[in-house]
Amino acid sequence: MTLLPFGVERLDDVLGGGAPPGNSVLIAGESGAGGREFAYTSAAMNALASADPELFDLYYGELAGDAEQPDEVHYLSLSAGEEYVERELRYVMADEIVDAAVDDIRFRDLSEEYFQLSSIPREWYVGEATSLRDLSGGEDREEVLSALGGYLSTHASGNLIVIDSLTELVDAAGGEISWDDVAMLARGLGKAAHSWGCLLLAIVNVDTLTDIEYGQLMDASGGTLEFRWESGGSQRARTMVVREFRGVLSQLEEENIVQFETEIHDGGLDISDVRKIR
Repeated sequence: MTLLPFGVERLDDVLGGGAPPGNSVLIAGESGAGGREFAYTSAAMNALASADPELFDLYYGELAGDAEQPDEVHYLSLSAGEEYVERELRYVMADEIVDAAVDDIRFRDLSEEYFQLSSIPREWYVGEATSLRDLSGGEDREEVLSALGGYLSTHASGNLIVIDSLTELVDAAGGEISWDDVAMLARGLGKAAHSWGCLLLAIVNVDTLTDIEYGQLMDASGGTLEFRWESGGSQRARTMVVREFRGVLSQLEEENIVQFETEIHDGGLDISDVRKIR
C-alpha cells in the first residue's frame, strides 16, 4: 500500500513510510508541547520535497518504504493569515527550508468567515479595504463551516491537509457554532478523508476540552497523536504518545512502541528517542 509521509523523518521511518491514505488524524496536545510544531514540520517538509529535492534530502533524507509525497499541501487557518503562519514556521525550522517550501504550501485564511459575526473590528482581520465587497462589510461571505467544507471538497483529494485548529471553532462566529457542530464536523472529516484518500491533520488544544469532548474527537478520527510535557528532575521534555491509529497502531504494538520523546532542531520537530513499553 502506498503511504503518505508525515514529513517527520524518524516517525515515518518507524511507520515504514508514513500513514495509509484516507486518514483524519488529531494532532492534540498541551500548549507548547509540540503539536503545532509537528503540523508545521509536516506541511513544510512535504512541500519542500517538490520545491527543493536537494534541500529535502539534506534535512529529511530518502523516503522510506512505500511512501509517496502528496501532490499538494494545503494549510487552512481559522484565525491567522499566511504571513503569521510563515513567521511561526521560521521559529520552528531553518529559514532556508521555509524560503523554499512556503510557495508550495497553499494557504487558506478563513479569518473573514471566522470573525464575521463577532465583535472584533473588521479592520483587525481584513486590513485596509481593497474592494467594494470589503467596504460593504462583506455581507455575502460564507459561514465558516461552509467555507471550510467547500474548500476541502475541492482540494483535499490525495493531498496533505492541515486544519489549524478544530478547537478554535468552539464558540466561534458569535456563538452560532456549538460543540455538537464541532463533534459532527470531526466525524464528517473522518468519513470524507477516506473517500478523498488524503492525510488530514487537525490541530486540537486539549487544554480547552473536557475529557468527554476530547474522547468524542478521538472516536471520530482515524488516529490521535498526543503531545505532552513531562517533567524529570529540573527539566521538562516534550513527548508524543500514539493514543490510537487505525491501520498503524498494530504495527507499533508489535514493536512495543507507543511513546516517543521529541526535539525541535533546524529541520523542525523530530523524534529524539523511542520509548518501548513492554
